[in-house]
Amino acid sequence: MKKTQETIRHFMVDNAARFSKETVRSYQLSLRQFFEFCVKEYDEVVAQDIRRWLSSLGASGLKPRSICVKLACLKSFYKYCLEENQIVKNPTARIQRPRLDDSLPKYLEKADLAKLFEQSRHDPRDRAIIETLYVTGVRISELLNIRLEDIKWDTRQIWIKKGKGNRERFVLMTTECAERLKTYLKTRGIDSPYLFANQRKGKLSRVWVEHRFRIYSKQLSLNIPVTPHTLRHTFAAHLIQKGMPQTFIQELLGHENVNSTRIYTRLSDAARKKQYDSYQ
Repeated sequence: MKKTQETIRHFMVDNAARFSKETVRSYQLSLRQFFEFCVKEYDEVVAQDIRRWLSSLGASGLKPRSICVKLACLKSFYKYCLEENQIVKNPTARIQRPRLDDSLPKYLEKADLAKLFEQSRHDPRDRAIIETLYVTGVRISELLNIRLEDIKWDTRQIWIKKGKGNRERFVLMTTECAERLKTYLKTRGIDSPYLFANQRKGKLSRVWVEHRFRIYSKQLSLNIPVTPHTLRHTFAAHLIQKGMPQTFIQELLGHENVNSTRIYTRLSDAARKKQYDSYQ
């Protein structure tokens, strides 16, 4: 598989400027998983090999949306191979994306959010992480890359230098969030350029943060799992409920397309219908 690994390396290098770190991580994982499953050189793969892999992912319980991400990776890789004249036929050309269900994103009601805040109150770092995720709506990968120099304390803004698609933006924080971050920084005892640092002065790992969230989720026993991305959905849903315009929310979330933000309007519509139905 040496030829395949070399082609994957060239694919990643040639696209380094437009791929975010998260995309690189996702694509490397998906390509490794596919070629471990298929055990063929990339130019020997046929459409049936890819369909069998996608079928196995579905049988293992992977959600259609996650399968779509993995298929998008393969399509991008083989499009590159075709453009570079590495193959004469694209095996992904006629493979359709799995049909996505029309499920709405899950978010925390204000009472459940208050429970999460209360549950984490004894750990300044956890409490600060949870507060920042909810107040700013940033992705977990963006949160962990925040450096102290990116924070404008006087205007309560945080510069997200490399969001999804390497797009930059500023997000806002409340006075309470800013004070909580300052309290955490005074007590952490670590001299690091990162806002949330480990004992080696580097940035916290995504795995560690997700592990902490699983603990809180188990302790709270809510109807939905509590993850860092749940707080991003909660941030957007609560702003929609307060009447903030979609374009503002789109900018704060870092969505390139407003259609990605419109789902939260549907979320609010569903909540109003549920409330209406309860009175009938």
